[in-house]
Amino acid sequence: MEKTIAVIAGDGIGPEITSEAVRVLEEVADRFGHVFTFDERLVGGAAYDAHGDCLPDSTLEACKRADAVLLGAVGGPKWDSLHPEKRPERRALLTLRRELGLFANLRPAKVWPCLRDASPLKPEILDGGLDLLVVRELTGGVYFGRHEFSADGRSAVDTMPYSVPEIERIARVAFAAAEKRRGKVVCVDKANVLATSRLWRETVKRLHAEEAPGLELEFMYVDNAAMQLVRAPGRFDVILTENMFGDILSDEASQITGSIGLLPSASLRADGFGMFEPIHGSAPDIAGRGIANPLAAILSASLLLRHGFGLAAEAEAVDRAVSLALEAGLRTADTGGGASTREAGDAVISKLKRL
Repeated sequence: MEKTIAVIAGDGIGPEITSEAVRVLEEVADRFGHVFTFDERLVGGAAYDAHGDCLPDSTLEACKRADAVLLGAVGGPKWDSLHPEKRPERRALLTLRRELGLFANLRPAKVWPCLRDASPLKPEILDGGLDLLVVRELTGGVYFGRHEFSADGRSAVDTMPYSVPEIERIARVAFAAAEKRRGKVVCVDKANVLATSRLWRETVKRLHAEEAPGLELEFMYVDNAAMQLVRAPGRFDVILTENMFGDILSDEASQITGSIGLLPSASLRADGFGMFEPIHGSAPDIAGRGIANPLAAILSASLLLRHGFGLAAEAEAVDRAVSLALEAGLRTADTGGGASTREAGDAVISKLKRL
C-alpha cells in the first residue's frame, strides 16, 4: 500500500510527540511492506509566526490532497492576544474540521491494567471496568454557531445550531461502533433545558427504532453523565453526544484513565478520510524539554492505520507494542516515571520489531 500522510505537528509539544508517531508509522511501513510518504506542513501558532496565518492555504491544500492527516497540537499563550477568528484553535482546528468535512470524532478511553494505580479513582470503582468510546459530533453546535458581542461590549450571544441530518449521521456512527463493542449507547444531552437537545433526543430515539433496535439505548443529562463517569465508569460503552458536551466529557474520561497523555482521537468523514490527533493540548510549559508523553500520538497513528487505511493488523500491532512497553515498565513523567519522549518512542518501536 502506498499512502501520503500530511503531518502538521503544530505548537508546543506537538513536534516532539508527532515525530515519535511518525517513527512508529515508518516501522510499520517497513515491517508490513507499505510505502508511507510524510508531507510535513506548518499549522497553528508556528504557521502564524512564519506566514501570518494559522492555517496557510498550502497546508489546507496539502491536507486535502493527502490520504490522512496526522496532527500534533495547536495553540498556546503566545497567541492568545490574537483576534478570536485568527487564533490557532479557531482558525486552524475548526477550519480544518469544517473544510475537510470531519463530522465524527472518536475518542476511546480505557484504563491500561498496568496503569490502574495512575487513575485517581478508587480501586473498587475501577473494578467495574473502564473501556468506553465517546462519539462526538464535530462540525455543528455552539463551536460553529454565531458568536457576537453587543455594540457596547456588555453582553454576548453564542448560538448552538443543529439539524436532523447532522444528528442522524453521527448517531449512525455511534450505532455502528456499538455493534462492534458491547451493544450499548448512552446519548448525552440537556433536553430539560435546550431545544437542540430535545431535537437530538427525538431524532436519536426515532433512528434507533428504525435502524438499530437491537442496541440498548439510554438517554442521560450531561451533568449526570459527568457524575457517573467518576462514580461508575463501567456502565458506559459508547457515549453519543454533541460537540461541546463531547469535548468536556472526553477530557474528563482522559483524566480518570490516569493521564491525558494516553488518549488518541480520530476525526472522520463519511468516506473514512480522517485527521488523527491526541486529545491533549500543546502543553507549552513542558515544550522542548523532551519529557512529553508521545503514547497518545502513537495511538492516534494506530487509529489512522485502522480507520484511515483499513489496516487492522497493523493497528493491532501498534496497540500491542504500546501495551507491552507499558507492561515492561515504560513510564513518562505524567504516569510517574522518568522516560523521555524519545525513550518512550524507542520502547514502543522495540516491542513492535519483536511482534
